Amino acid sequence: MTTTLAFPDLLRLIDERSSAFRAAVASAPSLDVQVPTCPEWTLFDLAQHIGEGRRDWAATVAAGPAPAKSAAEGAPAAPRERQALLDWLAESTRQLGDALREAGPDRGCWTWWGASQSPPTCGAVARHQLQQIAVHTYDAQVTVGAPQPLPEEVALDGVEEFLFTCVATPSPWPHKPTAFDFHATGGHSWRLTVDGDGARSIRIPAPGTTSAAAAGESLGAAGVSVHGTAGELVLFVYDRIPADSLRIEGDAGLLDLLRAWEPEE
Repeated sequence: MTTTLAFPDLLRLIDERSSAFRAAVASAPSLDVQVPTCPEWTLFDLAQHIGEGRRDWAATVAAGPAPAKSAAEGAPAAPRERQALLDWLAESTRQLGDALREAGPDRGCWTWWGASQSPPTCGAVARHQLQQIAVHTYDAQVTVGAPQPLPEEVALDGVEEFLFTCVATPSPWPHKPTAFDFHATGGHSWRLTVDGDGARSIRIPAPGTTSAAAAGESLGAAGVSVHGTAGELVLFVYDRIPADSLRIEGDAGLLDLLRAWEPEE
C-alpha cells in the first residue's frame, strides 16, 4: 500500500463495518451482556457510544472549521428496544455518511488530534471514523462469541492511521531515543521514532527486501519490532489483544513505556 484509502472507499467501509456492528448487536442474547474488551460497558453502552459518537461527528463535520467539537442537537436518546436501537444506529451512520459526502475530503474540520501527522480535514475524520467502527465492531463480535478478523484493507490503513493520528506528537519523549518497527504480514512496514522532538512515523521497506537492507543502514536498528497480520497489529495497538499474540523482537519493555507515555498537550 503506497497511499491511504480513497475517500469513497472510506465511506463504503464505514457503512460495511457499521452493518457488521448492527449484525452483532442483533444476534446478542441480551443488550446487557458485558463487553469483554471494554469491561466497563454493556453491549447497550457500546451501541449508545457508537450512535451518539457518529451523530456528534456528523454535526462537527457539517460545522466545518471550528474551535470546538459540535454536538448533535435534539438527537433522540438510544432506545432500549432492540429493533429500535438497530434503526437508531443505522440512522446515526447515515447522518455521518451524508455529512462527509456533503463536505468532501478536503474541507477543514475540528479534530482532536492537533499537531499530529493527520490533517484537520473531513477526509482524516472519515479515516479515523473507519478505524473506530472497525475496532468497536470487533468488540461487539467478541461479546457475542463470534470475533472476525478485521478486513485486510481496513487493517492495513488502520496501522498507519493509528500511528499518524493517535501517537504522533511534538511532545518530547521522556526516555532514551528509540524506534518501534511494525511489520504487517504481506510486506507493509512502518517505523515510529521517539526522541526529544516527539514522535513521528514513516513507511519503511518490508524485512527481507533489498530496499530494507539499504533503509536499515540509514535508519539504524529499531529498539523493538512487532510482527503480525495488519489486523493483529491494529487490535494490539488498541489494546484488544496482548503482546504474546504477536512476534516481538528486541526490547519488549519499550512497548510498556510507549503505552504508559502521556504526552503533554
